[in-house]
Amino acid sequence: MNYVPIENYGIVGNMQTVALVGNNGSIDWFCFPRFDSPSVFAKVLDSKKGGWFTITPIETEYKCKQFYWPDTNVLVTRFLTDDSVFQIVDYMPVGHDLPTKDDNYLVRKVNVIRGKVKLRVECRPAFDYGRQAHQTVLSEFGAAFHSDDLSLALSTQVPLKEKKGAIFAEIMLEEEESVNFSITEIQSGSSCTSCRSKDDIYTDFTTTVHFWRDWLKQCSYTGRWREMVHRSALTLKLLTYAPTGAIVAAPTCSLPEGIGGERNWDYRYTWIRDASFTVYAFMRIGFHQEAKEFMQWIQDRCEELNADGSLQIMYGIDGRHQLIEEHLDHLEGYRQSAPVRIGNGAYDQLQLDIYGELLDAVYLYNKHGELISYDFWKNLRKLVNWVADNWQRKDEGIWEVRGGQNHFVYSKLMSWVALDRAIRLADKRSFPADRDKWLKVRDDIYEEIMEKGWNEELQAFVQSYGSDTLDAANLMMPLVFFVSPKDERMLKTLDAMNRPPNKGGLVSDGLVFRYDVSLTEDGLVGEEGTFNICTFWMVEALTRAGRLEEARLLFEQMLGYANHLGLYSEETGATGEALGNYPQAFTHLALISAAYNLDKALA
Repeated sequence: MNYVPIENYGIVGNMQTVALVGNNGSIDWFCFPRFDSPSVFAKVLDSKKGGWFTITPIETEYKCKQFYWPDTNVLVTRFLTDDSVFQIVDYMPVGHDLPTKDDNYLVRKVNVIRGKVKLRVECRPAFDYGRQAHQTVLSEFGAAFHSDDLSLALSTQVPLKEKKGAIFAEIMLEEEESVNFSITEIQSGSSCTSCRSKDDIYTDFTTTVHFWRDWLKQCSYTGRWREMVHRSALTLKLLTYAPTGAIVAAPTCSLPEGIGGERNWDYRYTWIRDASFTVYAFMRIGFHQEAKEFMQWIQDRCEELNADGSLQIMYGIDGRHQLIEEHLDHLEGYRQSAPVRIGNGAYDQLQLDIYGELLDAVYLYNKHGELISYDFWKNLRKLVNWVADNWQRKDEGIWEVRGGQNHFVYSKLMSWVALDRAIRLADKRSFPADRDKWLKVRDDIYEEIMEKGWNEELQAFVQSYGSDTLDAANLMMPLVFFVSPKDERMLKTLDAMNRPPNKGGLVSDGLVFRYDVSLTEDGLVGEEGTFNICTFWMVEALTRAGRLEEARLLFEQMLGYANHLGLYSEETGATGEALGNYPQAFTHLALISAAYNLDKALA
């Protein structure tokens, strides 16, 4: 099957959308003009129908290297043949102002460094996930592609040919010669009427490089793993949607958690949980503006609470509430991993943990960022009162199981966090609150977790009340100050998890599964990989327990599972391959937190 391994992709973007670029020079995923727009290129989900934009040498063998221009999100794919070297520089221009519709575009700059090379260019769009046909119109400035809902221009000075809606070109370039391609939206029916000059492209490039370097200068992390922290920060910035401040969980959909399995989801939305953790990571290393923008997005959502006073677990990047899930049965899925899903049916699940993650982020923002307003507090107070009245309900939990609701220990833990942080925030700011009620509920939750969430036989905190199954989410207990990191119960839980799965644990060669899928009724079939965020949670739990050498060994081993660009997906498979949507905000924010706290402890 003609699929590039997930870990062989890099990404470029402009805080409105991204493109995935393989280390073979092929753009295989591109939703335009936004993260959650239908795809234009989706070869990553179907190698025949998905659409792509490739630039490759003709009639010569080659090797590829791929790297980011230092301290930027400008991607370079370099091709090495027996007698030539050339490279593709991919980026989406950004500057001091937010890109508008007219300057939201993708640039591919091709230049020959040594020798001469004959190249084949193929641009084969497949609009609306391959569901919409399109017309192709050639001009002296490139090509225009017109579908029912979107029209794009491919601007270039290269002479193009058209066949069955795709465009092709063969070009010979010699040393120091270059050609450029750019893709942008145009009005329906318009032709491609202009082509950016080499001077314009150079200005875009230098402006974009300066933007990313200036942004990264804000980073306050100066510890041992600065390069990996910087790359994670740059990646998280790419996953922010600048017009609203929302943060997507990942920019892809339906990349499988197990090859051939059904655990394929659309992550191009904003989860309260993921985004709240991201705010924490941003603030930890000095990026306060991103935290501020997300807080504004949260305030807007708090103005739109459900009728009972609760929040949804996720929203669209524009704040929309409905994310209807559907299957794209005409696409075979990455390496035949069906179904391909767009939308996400979990949007209306009950997940009690989101309130703890949100209140923790607000508490930290109020402490390290800016003081929150009274109007924001009034809406937060409604949420806290809702938690106080509903924390005893069953829910679907952090892992969004589809096998029925349960009393998940992590959900109760984060309900405790919601009450605890709300009390602290009310006291810190002298905000009016029902303190007596909140204090009682907080203490009731604590004692119930200790009574029902602890399994005396296993000597560990378990996944749900009365179960004998471990769950890596409980590694968060010391991280949110629910228990001391050296509490005997926590240390025994760590020991229980730190056994291989065939001995009842969750750790395989240092990598951590979120739970044992054979023991958890999650409503899905198939296997999955280890969860990268859980491995970084283990690093933090070990760090706080004072087991620093063990934590450092695990952390630095985990760094080796990043791809050649320092990027991570959601999971790592049995042979080290990337699985799940990519790149994953959850993983990168956890890397930042683990690096920060481990470095601080080692110092």
